[in-house]
Amino acid sequence: MKQQPRVAVIGGGLAGLATAAALGSAGYETQLFESKPFLGGRATSYAPPAGEDSGHIDNCQHILLRCCVNLLDFYERLHVAKDITFYREFFFMEPGGRTSIMKAGILPTPLHFAGSFRKLQFISLKDKIGIGKAMLAVKSERRTRKDLDQITMLDWLKEKNQTPNAIERFWRQILVSAINEELDTMAAAHGFQVIWLGFLAKSNSYEMGVPNVPLGELYGSGAWKSMEHVQLHPRAPIEGFTVRDGRLASVTSGGVEHEADYFVSALPFEKLRPLLASADVNLPIEWDAFTHSPITGIHLWFDRSITDRPHATLLDRTIQWMYNKPWDGHAADGRYVQLVVSASRSLTNMARADVIELARKELAEFFPKVLEANLVKAHVVKEIRATFSAVPGLEAKRPVSKTGIANLFLAGDWTRSGWPATMEGAVRSGYLAAEAVTRAAGDAKTFLVPDIA
Repeated sequence: MKQQPRVAVIGGGLAGLATAAALGSAGYETQLFESKPFLGGRATSYAPPAGEDSGHIDNCQHILLRCCVNLLDFYERLHVAKDITFYREFFFMEPGGRTSIMKAGILPTPLHFAGSFRKLQFISLKDKIGIGKAMLAVKSERRTRKDLDQITMLDWLKEKNQTPNAIERFWRQILVSAINEELDTMAAAHGFQVIWLGFLAKSNSYEMGVPNVPLGELYGSGAWKSMEHVQLHPRAPIEGFTVRDGRLASVTSGGVEHEADYFVSALPFEKLRPLLASADVNLPIEWDAFTHSPITGIHLWFDRSITDRPHATLLDRTIQWMYNKPWDGHAADGRYVQLVVSASRSLTNMARADVIELARKELAEFFPKVLEANLVKAHVVKEIRATFSAVPGLEAKRPVSKTGIANLFLAGDWTRSGWPATMEGAVRSGYLAAEAVTRAAGDAKTFLVPDIA
């Protein structure tokens, strides 16, 4: 019986996990090396400081939309799709508490939001007309415009005569959270993709999935029990590469060399670059073109319920999203909330206590019960290197899976996955790398699920 190829995957974030799941399901003997004691990379959960009883907490709330078909496929492979709860309603809240609800109605695409869109109170009729025209322009221009990676999303919105109110309260609220970059910095191509796939392509593609367990449980060791061909190595940072005759021969972890037939790096660009340099490997990547954009997650636990909303996007303030989370064995009852600030450069150098005070003050403007509640505890998680900054002109510089070394392949949300730096983009990159490995092995297989449209 022919022995299946051996593959070493470096990095246990979503890209590496997706690579391992795809290759393992195809019978490839796959070893995955992760430096941390837990899996998931930047989309995971961890134990709080000793003595606290909050259980594992997410570094930041991560969500998906139904258009994230490869992420959903990955969850199905690990038998954890049941742990995702989908919501059909988006709650837009203004300071003072007035709430507008956006959801699909009975009309076919692209008019499925028409009913609820007409009732939105936080934007004017003029705003709505302009937004509607811009949405239709996304549908018509997404394949015809050739400059969308050369201009910013804000450039395009101004070209379409969007009002300042529509830009700030509608476009920014949706796109900054999705792309983790400001409108005047993100390439318009990424904004187009979010609007097209998330809001226009299908009537249910916008539905928001929120994990109802800590993120780490979605891909903890228990989820891999059915993957008999995958061996996980936590707490195993890669210390170096060994190259022989133009091929990668082994990786070193804990002073031990691990050989394989094929290697997939799912490391972030800032970690891969020095490893390659130390092995005198030069890949034609414009490393300096890649920079980071931060995300801040703020966890607040109160002694009483402050809201019965499952989630809400909060307008006109620093805090962008609120998620109502389970605590202490109870269902989400409004005592524990996660707050998210994307592209959070304004908070990067702010002291922890000041971030908590800002969050509590702003939260009270939307949920007055905060003023009556006692803050039991709080955590602030600043993910300084959360994603790459999706600036214009970068798309062509994102590397593909295949490299100049015949048996080394790349994955990671910074590679050319066809998506921005999202969980879907990370999984797509892992599936693309896995496909590249099978082609190199003379056993071409397909793992990538096509976009919904």
